[in-house]
Amino acid sequence: MANSKLNDLLNYKIKLEKNALTVLQKRYLKKDEKGNIIETPEDLFFRVAYNIAKADTNYDKNVNINVTVKEFYFAMADLDFLPNSPTLMNAGRHLQQLSACFVLPVEDSMDSIFETLKNTALIHKSGGGTGFSFSRLRPNKDVVRTTCGVSSGPVSFIQVFNSATEAIKQGGTRRGANMGMLRIDHPDILEFISCKDKNDSLNNFNISVAITKEFMDALESNTDYNLYNPRNGKSSGVLSARAVFNKIVEQSWKNGEPGVVFIDTINDKNPTPKIGKIEATNPCGEQPLLPYESCNLGSINLGHFVTNKGVDWERLEKIIKTAVHFLDSVIDMNNYPIEKIDEVTRSNRKIGLGVMGWADMLLSLGIAYGSQDSLNLAEKLMCFIQSKSHLFSQELATKRGAFINFNNSVYSDGKLMRNATTTTIAPTGTIGIIASASGGIEPIFALVYKRAQCLDNEEMYEINPYFEKIAREKGFYSKELMDKIAQKGSIQNFVEIPEDIRKIFITSHDISPESHVKMQAAFQKFTDNAVSKTVNFPNSATKEDVRKVYILSYKMGCKGVTVYRDGSREVQVLNIANKKDGLQSTKEAKPRVRPNRTVGFTFLMRTGCGKMYVTVNEDDDGVCEVFTQLGKSGGCISSQAEAISRLISLALSSGVDQQAIIEQIKGIRCPSPTLAESGAILSCADAVAKALEAYNKEKMSPDLFTQETVSNSLKKKQYSSDPDANMSGACPQCPECGEMLTFSEGCVVCRECGYSKCF
Repeated sequence: MANSKLNDLLNYKIKLEKNALTVLQKRYLKKDEKGNIIETPEDLFFRVAYNIAKADTNYDKNVNINVTVKEFYFAMADLDFLPNSPTLMNAGRHLQQLSACFVLPVEDSMDSIFETLKNTALIHKSGGGTGFSFSRLRPNKDVVRTTCGVSSGPVSFIQVFNSATEAIKQGGTRRGANMGMLRIDHPDILEFISCKDKNDSLNNFNISVAITKEFMDALESNTDYNLYNPRNGKSSGVLSARAVFNKIVEQSWKNGEPGVVFIDTINDKNPTPKIGKIEATNPCGEQPLLPYESCNLGSINLGHFVTNKGVDWERLEKIIKTAVHFLDSVIDMNNYPIEKIDEVTRSNRKIGLGVMGWADMLLSLGIAYGSQDSLNLAEKLMCFIQSKSHLFSQELATKRGAFINFNNSVYSDGKLMRNATTTTIAPTGTIGIIASASGGIEPIFALVYKRAQCLDNEEMYEINPYFEKIAREKGFYSKELMDKIAQKGSIQNFVEIPEDIRKIFITSHDISPESHVKMQAAFQKFTDNAVSKTVNFPNSATKEDVRKVYILSYKMGCKGVTVYRDGSREVQVLNIANKKDGLQSTKEAKPRVRPNRTVGFTFLMRTGCGKMYVTVNEDDDGVCEVFTQLGKSGGCISSQAEAISRLISLALSSGVDQQAIIEQIKGIRCPSPTLAESGAILSCADAVAKALEAYNKEKMSPDLFTQETVSNSLKKKQYSSDPDANMSGACPQCPECGEMLTFSEGCVVCRECGYSKCF
């Protein structure tokens, strides 16, 4: 692939941290059919650089691309700039799908819904994530003229998309990430707000409410606002803006979802308003897109652009130019999974240049995150990146031409632009690990934490390198102190650490929620698209605290906001302080005491092994036990059935959600399936799952249970035993390597192996 003039690049040794190399080996480097790695990091960056540089030949057949190859290679090899993961993974390989985020339309017809579902499968198969607005779907129980029936509403179709995503994963390596959005003025908005009330619901979706200016005005004046039926655009009633907003706040306070997107603010900044309105974003919310648009993202590692004199603006300008050139070329080299996406993407040519390592830059400069100095620098920095990226997009337009829809854009009265947008602050997940950079524009989560995997009981720490360096230089480093910090996460109460150091080395929970919002707003002010950031709350935060952040975000011009209250989900994503050993904590599950009397039903299930009697009982807190009887006691099959029922009973009495149990054992096959009146019974385990489902249906009958009993049976909510399902609520440990997961930039990521739901 490389000619002789470029072979020297492969001899250039890239400096990678251990975690970075681990992530590259596991997720990015090429492997043969046996799973053996057949590519070095140097090979990878050369592969990507050479492939993307070939786009230059589209505009000059005689161009020598060697200069561009070297420019792209060193930008990546020096870890100054990295494109999004699909580009690193797929450029120069058979798939050649280079985009991370897509938005697909969902129109109000079965044909459109399932055409979109098919396209979603193709995108997920290629490694992309998808965003949808379900706001065009008619509400639940609305008329369906073709069948003289009634519709089931948007939430039911979100569940269909979620199930399809679950199935698609079976043929791939991970489930695709989705964003589901619904306008605040849709008649089904209350159902949507609560659709992820249980942490194992819609586990392949993030959800956000698209909030309008009309709603925010009604909220401010404490009045009702209109709901509109999307089938005909007519008013279909009113709701109290205050009551609906309180519901959103309550759910977000409870488990972080739904997020909110200020859809009119987004469309006020829509670069191509004559082409269409923006209705949805990508899965993490930072990339608003028109239907069938995709966007190519990349991030500059800000920690690499600091000198003794401050920010190295000259070097930064050079890398911005390289990045704009690179990302525009990605559009040309991309193999889009759907022809319509190819067409629309090329018509607007949106790119999203962002940053990572913001916290690293601040630490290097001795500036406290959230201080006025940090906010001032954020605005200056992002203004510089945006203005220079626009300038270089204009330069590209003179060489390559403006984007097709330029005359229908907000730029049409000025200089030609190659790209409708140039800047986005996206999650940096795994590319942040490769670059050994702090995530996006987030503060650091913890200065010191103990690793979960230790050899010979030796205590091992992950220490922020900037903090370790200054701790050793100032003479306050000690193993004992690091152990204490690992337990606390923050250093603010450690008097043995100089006060000036404590002021600079602050973590996410040392920063007020208002300061988080102000930082997001500072970057948003000079970002074409949107900003992915999490507003962290302490566990003690109130609903009123969440409410204030939402209002502040809107007033400060943010396009959306994601909140996370520490410990708000039933299993903590990452918790430094609670455990004595400094590791993350989880709820200690203990089976509740069985009362003397329980109530329930016994079901006859016809299995391939004979008649099985399954008894499902509940106490005042819900379903608590399952008994099975199959054939004569003492037999192997009977003992296995008894073991299943005992383990299920233990899980139920410990608070594990029965739906999670059903999902684990339903569909298990044995060599002797059978057909019963209710359908196929695939195994004894499958029979138990279907008995539990049958019990739930019986339980919901008003003739058998009072509403109070039903409420009691539903009030225990726990997490799914499926690691991927837990990602919608929280997962304390990485399901692949067991290390701690962090919640930031609107998603979760393992800093050890790069596992993430979103990237």
